[in-house]
Amino acid sequence: MAQQRMLQFVTVSREMPEKRAASVRAQDFGEIYREFAAAKAAEQAARCSQCGVPYCQSHCPLHNNIPDWLRMTAEGRLQEAYDLAQATNTFPEICGRICPQDRLCEGNCVIEQAGHGTVTIGAIEKYITDTAWDMGWVRPIRPAQERAESVGIIGAGPGGLAAADALRRAGIQVTVYDRHDRAGGLMTYGIPGFKLEKDVIGQRIAQLEQAGVQFVQNCNVGEDLSFDAIRGRHDAVVIATGVYKSRELDGDHASAGGIVRAIDYLTASNRKGFGDEVPEFDSGELDAEGKRVVVIGGGDTAMDCVRTAIRQGALSVKCLYRRDRENMPGSQREVANAEEEGVDFVWLTAPRGFTVGGAVDGVIVQQMRLGPPDVTGRHAPEVIEGADYVEAADLVIKALGFEPEDLPRLWGVEGLEVTRWGTVRADFRSHATSLPGVFAVGDIVRGASLVVWAIRDGREAAENVLSYLAGAQAVAAE
Repeated sequence: MAQQRMLQFVTVSREMPEKRAASVRAQDFGEIYREFAAAKAAEQAARCSQCGVPYCQSHCPLHNNIPDWLRMTAEGRLQEAYDLAQATNTFPEICGRICPQDRLCEGNCVIEQAGHGTVTIGAIEKYITDTAWDMGWVRPIRPAQERAESVGIIGAGPGGLAAADALRRAGIQVTVYDRHDRAGGLMTYGIPGFKLEKDVIGQRIAQLEQAGVQFVQNCNVGEDLSFDAIRGRHDAVVIATGVYKSRELDGDHASAGGIVRAIDYLTASNRKGFGDEVPEFDSGELDAEGKRVVVIGGGDTAMDCVRTAIRQGALSVKCLYRRDRENMPGSQREVANAEEEGVDFVWLTAPRGFTVGGAVDGVIVQQMRLGPPDVTGRHAPEVIEGADYVEAADLVIKALGFEPEDLPRLWGVEGLEVTRWGTVRADFRSHATSLPGVFAVGDIVRGASLVVWAIRDGREAAENVLSYLAGAQAVAAE
């Protein structure tokens, strides 16, 4: 009887790729995990139990066919594994790096629930796609037939790029408009290199450029080019701007010097990584070197900030979060990585105000306790009266999340409906907005969310744009 290739979790323990030592990786912005060797990737993939109901797949926003490409990896069929991964995921090498697998596929792995430790899905996905690039298996985008219709996409983040990829494969002429000088959105300027090295994004952007996608950079819609002008140039438009408006803090001296937004801080750091001139960094305003840094927030952006500050040579880095470890929204894996690198998490704390001596020199910290659960089931934090103290700080980074900009006002467009939260109102199936031929995807519809959800939205919207264009053609032919 042939040996069973899969279901090896009963004899093979879970292993992640080796991490570079914290003392070493904290000195640079290179990715922290080393690559799997082929034998180790096959061994770890073989731990999959091949469930009849694969919860890993059902809890992936893209519904990636994870069990099948794990089996292919275990059997050494890597090119087939890549083709299968690429079929449902526009950017598998990116998702393998930055998806919070512990909250999605791996967190719902059946053998994890049984106490055997989850399959290392993200690391294997990264190995498959990195191998595919190295071996030349990632094929150029070559539409079977060119079409005359054109689509304008506003925003070059994951949602916009996923839509561009799908539309270009269908032969549609695609132009992407973006406010930045490089495509990629927050993948380029918001996520640090130790989680996602920039050449990984660059190779996908180069693939799109080689396929004929036109990028119009440094284009601020509403200022450099009107929304109506974009609609006039194209047969359909996809809004994929993301959300960039930072939530603000209240309290005494909340606008003092030395209190900065996370997006500004991370963008400056990433620009320096590209070799750009960044006056705000060079002046010390957005550089943590030698400073006592306090980051306020508990999401993935806060994790990016604390770990960036460590690499910049901060004197100390503390993260204030109003709930405890179990109730924080960020990845537990990222918290563990940050602690290894020297970050101090101060749970059940929140800022009440700031002390200043010219610029900020301290955070007035309220201590909290968890009260009864709120409507979402999370325990609501309550202030412990009389327990305030001052945490010394030279640089305070606000990582409280992002909100949508007021697009109808900024773009001077009427009829574009928004929700009470300011997000663009769009059908969650078709992604169609209130304007004919205008679709919207990603965070500008969902609110601040994950890259993988934006990719899903972009792919779905592309399908519906194609249906819309087909309908318009049919009407024109009548």
